[in-house]
Amino acid sequence: MKPYIPKELPLSTIDFRRHFKAVGESNAELARLDGLLQGLPLPELLLSPLINEEALLSSRIEGTQATITDVLKYDAGNKKAIEQQDDVHEVINYRNTMKFAGRQLTERPLSLGLIREMHQMLMDGTRGAEKFPGMFRTKQNYIGRPGATIEEATFVPPDPIRLQSDLESWERYVTGNDVEILLQCSIVHAQFELLHPFNDGNGRVGRLLIPLFLYQKKKLSMPAFYISGFLEKNREDYYKALRLISLHDDWDTWIEFFLLAVIQQAKTNSTIVKKILSLYEDMKNKIQVTTHSQYTVNILDFLFSNPMFQGNSFLKGSNIAKKTANKLLFQLKKAGIIQESEPKHGRTPATLIFKELLDIIEGIVPTIQD
Repeated sequence: MKPYIPKELPLSTIDFRRHFKAVGESNAELARLDGLLQGLPLPELLLSPLINEEALLSSRIEGTQATITDVLKYDAGNKKAIEQQDDVHEVINYRNTMKFAGRQLTERPLSLGLIREMHQMLMDGTRGAEKFPGMFRTKQNYIGRPGATIEEATFVPPDPIRLQSDLESWERYVTGNDVEILLQCSIVHAQFELLHPFNDGNGRVGRLLIPLFLYQKKKLSMPAFYISGFLEKNREDYYKALRLISLHDDWDTWIEFFLLAVIQQAKTNSTIVKKILSLYEDMKNKIQVTTHSQYTVNILDFLFSNPMFQGNSFLKGSNIAKKTANKLLFQLKKAGIIQESEPKHGRTPATLIFKELLDIIEGIVPTIQD
């Protein structure tokens, strides 16, 4: 199979009238979601379940087997209980990269330089760390079943000799304007995947680009549109739509799929944000009634940041004196607001959970079997 030769951007073969209705609906759903995000009192805190979901599911598309429980155990400091250590490391890297890139976009544009920094952070210390993190490939790679030769490949990305020129063209397209932002976003993601510029991690970087691009274009007030839930659930259709571009220059099928993903995931994310915000407001009152404490907000914010935790991390994270903190933990357990999921074992403290938030999180992250 010969290396793919990417189309010049912007594309001249798209039937924009075909996508008019879907563009309107996807813009409307995205605007509704962004309105909710703008109304959040503490966006980073209340969006942490969605951030974890995105990091987990985007990594799962690439084959990781970590669960949301593994990730939360890692955050709680109970690393010895994690079965998929390497996979969790990849998820944590993804989460850190999301946050890093979002902060960077407040000071600099989305560029090839930033993408290389993102890739280096994403691959740091993982199983792909030997594949030149932060460096665009200099050799021909290809996609196929394990053990397949390049002749048997399902896709061969562009020749590395022309890759830098293709990437610079892609970068100009990212910073420029096309007829419609969501259509442009779909093309930005797909073209990046077709260029396949890194030796590993291309899918994850490409999905990170979606909220970053929408934020840069001011379609979102924060880079917080997480789409991997839909893409993971419809993984085969996702790959098929991308393959149709390289096989038949069929961009319209891909754009239809992408716009459907935006519509469905924006609706799902809006529902989740409403549930989290409602729980936050309910818990603010319940914790105050339970503890009659001046530290209600400290407790509330800690629980939403750490739905699984150990007692010593509560002391550090809530900024409450030890004697008072222990008293509050006792009151919270007695009221059923938090529960013990794993008892104290030797020097390892007990693991506590904020079950009502965990129920929301586990409801939005399907199991591996699903």
